[in-house]
Amino acid sequence: MAKKVITRGKFDKLQQLSNDKGVIAALAIDQRGSMKKMMKAADDKEGASYSLDQIYTFKELVSKELTKYASAILTDEELGFKAMTAKDPSSGLILSYEKTGYDVTTVGRFPELLHGESIDRLAAKGADAVKVLVYYNPHDKDEINNEKHAFVERLGNEARGADMPLFLEVVTYDDNIPDAKSFEYAQEKPALVLDSMKEFTKAKYGVDVLKAEVPVNWDFVEGHTAPGVKAAYTEAEAAKYFQQFNEVVDRPFIYLSAGVSAETFREELNFAGKSGNKFNGILCGRATWRDGIEVMAKDGEAGLTKWLQTTGKQNVEELNSILNTYAKPWYEWYGGLDNIDVVDPVVTK
Repeated sequence: MAKKVITRGKFDKLQQLSNDKGVIAALAIDQRGSMKKMMKAADDKEGASYSLDQIYTFKELVSKELTKYASAILTDEELGFKAMTAKDPSSGLILSYEKTGYDVTTVGRFPELLHGESIDRLAAKGADAVKVLVYYNPHDKDEINNEKHAFVERLGNEARGADMPLFLEVVTYDDNIPDAKSFEYAQEKPALVLDSMKEFTKAKYGVDVLKAEVPVNWDFVEGHTAPGVKAAYTEAEAAKYFQQFNEVVDRPFIYLSAGVSAETFREELNFAGKSGNKFNGILCGRATWRDGIEVMAKDGEAGLTKWLQTTGKQNVEELNSILNTYAKPWYEWYGGLDNIDVVDPVVTK
């Protein structure tokens, strides 16, 4: 079998972002708009005084305490600049490259990059990879998706030029079903997620790691629903969707937690593993640290630090245990380390 080629920078950085088993066991705390809302809600509830300084400190403490147990951290420079320097030295750094949110007055949820930044500039600030989030409906109008396809193609070319891994986070939607927590959306979600993965795994986009949604809404899987809730899929059907991931992608992919509880995310990952899904790790955010926001509002920095050293650590280690059992090394998609030919990038002037 012919060896697969990867450039030196991308190879070394993907290894830096992975644990000793080649699995990406990463922590995500790049939330910006949602972080402000969560922090303000917690402060209002506890009668605390909300400020951006609290968010800076929260991200700093999460990074300091939890990257001891994570192979990498994803954060943003805007609110997470302290997290960038507080992380454990052994933990890799992924920086967000997109602006938070999207223009709600324009149909299409188009992505926009941070102004005044480039992948080279983020690399100079210590990034081992960049992450860009794209809201995507694979069944949307061509004029909308063509623009998003071109956007990701440009990203891939920029990442190649910088010899930097590109993590593409794909969050699906359907404007015709605005309630993403509904039964109707649950029925459509597998096709939305799998068709999106099938699109962005294409070589023309240059994506190194796909940051994917779980292909089902766990609240609607038979045997896991709340009392009185109608199931959208049986366990066998859910398992089939996880198995189909292996058929539609041809590159490393990791799961995002999408704001579910730590318990639910563990159930999803265990189910994925038992279904034979070949995922290569996680970028887990709120499922790991969300409860710490109220702890900080109530008990301050000391209370948060204690919570992170106990409950937060436990959340990360429980996920690591699942990864050790089921996740595959990122380089398995290349046929294993012995099948990789690491080359120097071609530099053009």
